Amino acid sequence: MQVRVLGCSGAIAKGCRTTSFLVDGDLLVDAGTGVGDLTLDEMAGIDDVVLTHSHLDHVAALPLMIDAVASRRRGPLRVHALRATIEALRAHVFNNVIWPDFGRIPSQEAPFVSFHDFAVGQTLRLGSRSLKDIEVLPAVHTVPACGFAVRPAAGGRHWVYSGDTERNAPFWERVNALDVAALVIETAFSDREMALAQRSLHLSPSSLAAELAHISPQSDYPIYITHTKPAETEEIMSQINRLAGTATLRRPAHKDDRIIHWLRADEVLTL
Repeated sequence: MQVRVLGCSGAIAKGCRTTSFLVDGDLLVDAGTGVGDLTLDEMAGIDDVVLTHSHLDHVAALPLMIDAVASRRRGPLRVHALRATIEALRAHVFNNVIWPDFGRIPSQEAPFVSFHDFAVGQTLRLGSRSLKDIEVLPAVHTVPACGFAVRPAAGGRHWVYSGDTERNAPFWERVNALDVAALVIETAFSDREMALAQRSLHLSPSSLAAELAHISPQSDYPIYITHTKPAETEEIMSQINRLAGTATLRRPAHKDDRIIHWLRADEVLTL
C-alpha cells in the first residue's frame, strides 16, 4: 500500500499545501489544497474520498476537484464522512451560494457526488482498484472529527492518521490494539502557542509528548508530524527534537536513530 502525501501543512504558503493524502491512487484521505497538484487523470482515478472533518483546510479542494473531472466520470464521486461533516458540506459549501449543489447536479438521480455517512468505530471497505479497510478512529476537535487506520483488505499493517485532535486517550486504546506500520499525527502549534493549541483543540510539542507516552512499549513504528503552521514549522520541529533528545518523547530503547519525522508534501510512504 502506498500513501502519497499531497499536502500536510496547517496553512498555505509557497510550497505549503493543506492536508490531503492519496492512497493507492483511488482513495483520497482529506481534500485540502494539496489535491491541486494532481493531474486531471489522477483526479479522475479517485472514486472514494474519506474526510476527517469539515474545516476548510481539509475540504477546500473537494468542490474544485469534482468540477474539474465530473465530465470524465461514469458515476458520482463517493464522499464518506461523519454525518455532521456531510451536513456542514451541504449547508455551507454545496449550497448553490458558495458552490453548486453537486449532490443534485446534473440530476438528483445521477449527481456528480454522493455522500455516505459513517460513525466512529465503523470499518469501511473501499477502493475500486485495490480494496482497503478503513477504520474510523476517535478524535477530539472543535467540530465533530475522526482519524483513520487504513490497511489492505487482504490484511497487513495499518497506516494510522490522527486527523486534527487534542489529547485523546480512546484513540491510543484502539491504536495499541492494531498492527501499525506508520503513524501520522498532527502538531499544529509550537509550545509558545500552547494556550492557542489547547483552545483550538490541536497539539503542541509538549502535549504531543504526553500523547505519545500512551504508545505501547512493545510497539515500534515511525511517527510523522503533520499539520504544522508554516510560520512555526522550524520552531515546532526544534522543540520536538529537543524533547526526543531527552527521552520525553517515546522511542524504542534499542534504537539510536530518531523515529519522529516531519512529514513533507510529495513524500510517498510505502507500507
